[in-house]
Amino acid sequence: MDFHVTLAGRGDLGTRIYRELRDAILDGRLRSGERLPPTRELAKRLSVSRNTVAVAYDRLTADGFLAGRVGSGTYVSAELPAGRTRQAPAGSARPREVWRTLPPLEPAGTDPEYDFRVGIPDARLFPMQAWRRLLSAELRGTGSAHYGDPAGHAGLRAAIARHVGVSRSVRADAGDVLVTQGAQQALDLLCRVLVEPGDRVAMEEPGYRMARLLFRSHGAEIVGVPVDGEGLQVSALPPRTRLVYVTPSHQFPLGTPMSLARRTALLDWAERTGAIVIEDDYDSEFRFSDRPLEPLQSLDRAGCVAYVGSFSKTLLPVLRLGFLVAPRSLRDALLYARQLADWHGDHHAQAALARFLDEGPFARHIRKATREYAARHEHITKLLHEEFAELLTPVPSAAGLHLCALSDVDVELVAARANQAGVGVQSLAGLCGEPAPSGLALGYGAVAPEKIEAGLAVLRRVFDEG
Repeated sequence: MDFHVTLAGRGDLGTRIYRELRDAILDGRLRSGERLPPTRELAKRLSVSRNTVAVAYDRLTADGFLAGRVGSGTYVSAELPAGRTRQAPAGSARPREVWRTLPPLEPAGTDPEYDFRVGIPDARLFPMQAWRRLLSAELRGTGSAHYGDPAGHAGLRAAIARHVGVSRSVRADAGDVLVTQGAQQALDLLCRVLVEPGDRVAMEEPGYRMARLLFRSHGAEIVGVPVDGEGLQVSALPPRTRLVYVTPSHQFPLGTPMSLARRTALLDWAERTGAIVIEDDYDSEFRFSDRPLEPLQSLDRAGCVAYVGSFSKTLLPVLRLGFLVAPRSLRDALLYARQLADWHGDHHAQAALARFLDEGPFARHIRKATREYAARHEHITKLLHEEFAELLTPVPSAAGLHLCALSDVDVELVAARANQAGVGVQSLAGLCGEPAPSGLALGYGAVAPEKIEAGLAVLRRVFDEG
């Protein structure tokens, strides 16, 4: 391997080489079992004598850091001497104060046996063969060696505009679409362009926790606005609100859609106050019964709605593909912000998704997945009514990948014990933060259909055990 060694510092050359290699092993830059360059090769590279390097190697071997293999070379020892590992120094740099007030990141865990976590689609339903074919075709192409358009692949932007125009009545052409690394980046770009520290951002309460944390990280003042059976209570929006974040098609996490009267009232309010409305349409492709109401974006006549969509729920979260349709007055600023953030996303994946949308696999996948998720939604709702009648009250919903059930019981403790028992379930407070109604959210994207009854049986036992 081509390992860099600096000869700066005090001491003779052999000591400096010894320290450099020892520190690289302690820091983990040189890992156990890795082969070091031969003494002659490293000496030539450093313009020192071979004997100088050999002395450093001998010291490291004597200290237990290196081991020689006859006829093979010198390697980092498989087991380092006890107490001979170290971490990088913590450092004295400090982030802005807001980053010290955010809750700690949740560690990534293993998938539970009964996975009712929210927002995870069933990877087994994804048409991997069709996707692999399209992506392979793009990778075999010549492609471009230049940086791409910050707005995203031109073909994908056109395909998204057609898709949301037909399926959701969103008014947009290719020039209005900005392809992002998921919905979260779309929200971040809007914050970069619109939010000054101290600006007031209104959110549904309960509402999407990750959006709340993102707005806080930009220095916004977050104000929760109550949600009822018709959605956001527009009359409760506070004065001096710069931005409003809503999930009108399938309110997160409760699942109720915003009524047409509330949608109209929100748009009238935004036009009157000069505020911007972010419409997060995160999973409404999966609709099981009634026809969806018109999105805010299609009803907007004042250019005050930014429409955010994602393929994380309809395809796979790992693809990190989303999009943003914003008022044209924001287009140049958003493109600039995207270029400064990370310039552009994966050209090949975006090109493959364009064909995935245009050639039919996406629509077929949505039809198949919707039937499957509808059956799981119905099954879980039926079991909740039959087995949890006195404990949980399902909130009516007709779309998405999860449903909510309210409760008078201390569900925080229930959720914690259920997770210990192998049932991945989340409380509303865990999803949204406080304040939130007492209840559980049950996702049905990741749980196998044959495991639903067994998983809910375990959950019921957890309730019974108190």
